[in-house]
Amino acid sequence: MPRLAECFLDGRNQEQVEHSILEMLSQRIYGLALGYEDINDHEQLRSDPVFGILAGRHELNDPLAGKSTLNLMELGSGQKDRYKKITYWKESVDELLVKLFIESHREAPEQIILDVDPTDLPLHGKQEGRFFHGYYDSYCYLPLYIFCGEHVLCARLREANHDAAFGSLAEIARIVTQTRTAWPEVKIILRGDSGFCRNELMSWCESNQVEFVFGLARNQRLRKIIGAQMHEAAQQWRETDKPARV
Repeated sequence: MPRLAECFLDGRNQEQVEHSILEMLSQRIYGLALGYEDINDHEQLRSDPVFGILAGRHELNDPLAGKSTLNLMELGSGQKDRYKKITYWKESVDELLVKLFIESHREAPEQIILDVDPTDLPLHGKQEGRFFHGYYDSYCYLPLYIFCGEHVLCARLREANHDAAFGSLAEIARIVTQTRTAWPEVKIILRGDSGFCRNELMSWCESNQVEFVFGLARNQRLRKIIGAQMHEAAQQWRETDKPARV
């Protein structure tokens, strides 16, 4: 948590500050982990002594930050703004996620596999940037995630009126560059579904010695090429009543 707090810029008059960035971050993150997603919940949580201990308060009689104070941190855009005294540095947060992943290894691995995938974040109101997505059959956001095993290397919120691969090349290039700076010899494999089977991304991988495994959307030409194998697999399935691979 302290390292994440270092990714924020606090432009408040420090002589008048009662709640540090570290304490506010702890309060908000523990609240989310415990199921309190709405920032209004903190009007009651701020007086909870156990929650105060989790957030790092030593004086249990002193309340934590209220919703208005937390909003100062929530509304930061990642850019300098004279009217928002607290903001985060996007590049620092992005770099921290990859740095924590690298630090989790005692020595450089021979190979890592990066999994890239979008998912739907359903919306139930009139949120800004609200679009209908035909595949998910709902109004949603379409965040992009990049994982390596259990480690989150990228979590980027996106609107749903974009292709699944929108913005992924920049994120992948950033992660690969930072990883190879620490581990120059590591073999990197990028894995994704057919939404990432895009010429721009594959060409970049080939030019930067990144191997890739992408799904390929079914089409008439592909059906014709693999027709015999599909027929053979279907025959095996009928005979064994078990999944078949050819």
